Amino acid sequence: MVIDAGNGMAGKVIPVVCEGLPIEIIPLYFELDGNFPNHEANPLKAENIVDLQNKVRETRAHLGVAFDGDADRCVFVDEAGRAIGCDIITALVARQILEREKGTTILYDLRSSWIVPEEIKAAGGVPYRERVGHAYMKATLREKKAAFGGELSGHYYFRDSYCSDSGMIAFLMVLDILSAKRVPFSNIVSPLKRYYSTGEINFEVEDKDAKIEEIARKFSNGKVDHLDGITVEYNDWWFNVRKSNTEPLLRLNLEGKTRELMEKGKKLLIDIIQGKSP
Repeated sequence: MVIDAGNGMAGKVIPVVCEGLPIEIIPLYFELDGNFPNHEANPLKAENIVDLQNKVRETRAHLGVAFDGDADRCVFVDEAGRAIGCDIITALVARQILEREKGTTILYDLRSSWIVPEEIKAAGGVPYRERVGHAYMKATLREKKAAFGGELSGHYYFRDSYCSDSGMIAFLMVLDILSAKRVPFSNIVSPLKRYYSTGEINFEVEDKDAKIEEIARKFSNGKVDHLDGITVEYNDWWFNVRKSNTEPLLRLNLEGKTRELMEKGKKLLIDIIQGKSP
């Protein structure tokens, strides 16, 4: 497997964690360097995992993993170098946990695919939807005594690790899944790619609250909630628009049962957010 430490803490921790495991690691940027000379240590940005993807293809590795600077987040790519959504990883890890702990609650953030609650229910768990942000996820994990929670940002939270997030535990659980299945990672992931999502799209908007109110008026015929910004759900597509917790932005996530529905909804929402819609 190829592991991109991004010149962050994974370069220090991975050799210790993986010592003695029957795996071959092809390291990228394991040298600790707070200047991050090779790329930003944020694997959520597509440009920051290009080196990882290329190295996986070049070496025909079975798996690629990129960590952020402090290694509490991680992003996975399959054997073809294709990025795997963090919500799909949440579903996979949830199924693994529910094999040994039926009936437990599993958290997911409201940007996650329909796949996540569907897979949690199918595996005998109780899905619980929470707003975005580690402060909320950790507090709810404790309150609900949930075993696990996952965010679209690549944060994975574990009750048995003091309800904290750990990229390392998520990484080891994915290794456990691969070891048990003994098939290419894409074979495990592909059945979970049942829907089509935009990913998170960001917009600079002067009056964010007014824009959310406008969206609420225009989509009042859907199933609306305001857990974090506004989420509107229909039978065959849904979207969430929320204010960033960390930047002066509005963030859009949208998913449809077909690519056509996703693209249509995406254009509609972008036009409204950018003021191009009557």
